[in-house]
Amino acid sequence: MVVVTDTSPINYLILTGYVDVLPVLHGEVVIPQAVARELRDPRTPEFVRQWIGAPPAWCAIQRPQGPSDPALADLGDGEREAILLCQELGADALLTDDTEAYDAARARGIAVIRTLALVERAALQGLLDLPTAIARLQETTFYAPAHVLNAMLARYAAQNLPRPPEP
Repeated sequence: MVVVTDTSPINYLILTGYVDVLPVLHGEVVIPQAVARELRDPRTPEFVRQWIGAPPAWCAIQRPQGPSDPALADLGDGEREAILLCQELGADALLTDDTEAYDAARARGIAVIRTLALVERAALQGLLDLPTAIARLQETTFYAPAHVLNAMLARYAAQNLPRPPEP
């Protein structure tokens, strides 16, 4: 299984220490060249810049080979490259939190996974503790409405899962 990610999901997974759930859930992860540039930006946290400077073997950095698509011109470089790579590679999904990228990908028949859905899935598979993951996300610039987080926590609590060890 191959997924392509734009900046937001990979950034938050690195910051929270949960990036290693990606290969367990999805196998190979492709980061567009434009996203890698964003992750190397001097304003990006040092920990993220170090990670992207030496990504693990399950993570490939690529740029789309085909022509640009004018229909994606309103998207940022990372989102545009991510959608183009999804199409070129026949990726199983796009990881994004960007609403415009979400809509553009869905219009092209690309499955989309948002950061919270990925974190919840990882928690339900016993890869992480959801309350801890949400707390870590809230320590960053990540935002989600309280009612969404509360609903996730309620679903997780109803599963009665043992708490996994934290990274």
